[in-house]
Amino acid sequence: MKKTVFSLAFLTLGFTIIFLMIYLFNKTNLFLTLTLSFGVTAYHFCMRLIVGYIFNILMKNKADYNEKWYQIHPWEKKLYKTIKVKKWKNHMPTFNPELFDTNKHSLDEIAQVMCQSELVHETIAALSFLPILLAFPFGDFPIFLITSIIGALIDICFVIMQRYNRPRIIKLIKKPKL
Repeated sequence: MKKTVFSLAFLTLGFTIIFLMIYLFNKTNLFLTLTLSFGVTAYHFCMRLIVGYIFNILMKNKADYNEKWYQIHPWEKKLYKTIKVKKWKNHMPTFNPELFDTNKHSLDEIAQVMCQSELVHETIAALSFLPILLAFPFGDFPIFLITSIIGALIDICFVIMQRYNRPRIIKLIKKPKL
C-alpha cells in the first residue's frame, strides 16, 4: 500500500505540472480543469504522506492510550454496531501493515500505533477541506466541497476502525497472564 500511495502522489503531481505547463502556453479551459483535478488529487495524496511523516517524527508511535482523547464514548459503540464496522474493517487497506504485526510488536506497541494512526487520520480529515479555498479563485464550489467531503469521509473510516479495534487490544493487554 505504501508503494501505491507514493506512486500515485508522484504520478498525480507529475500530471499536475504537465497540464499546468500546457495550460500556461495554451490557456484552454480543458487544461485548467485537468490541472486543477490532478492538482487537488495530488494534494490529497501528498498531504496524507506529509501528515503521516510529521506525526512519525513527533510521536514516534508512542502514545498513552489511556488518555481521555483515545477513549471511546458510550454512543460510539451503538454507532459502530449500526454502521457494521466489524464487517468492513478487515477490508480496509493498511499503509504499513508491519506496524500492526503481533509477531514483530507487542500489543502495547500496537495500541500506541493505533493512537497515532487515529490522530493522523483525524488531521487528514480536517485538512481535506483546504482545497475548498480554490473555489474562490476558480469557482465550482460544489466540486471542491464534494471532493473534500469524500476525502474526509475516507479518513473518518480509518479513525472509526482504530477506535473500534483499540479497546479490544487494550482488553487483551490488561488480561491477567496465567
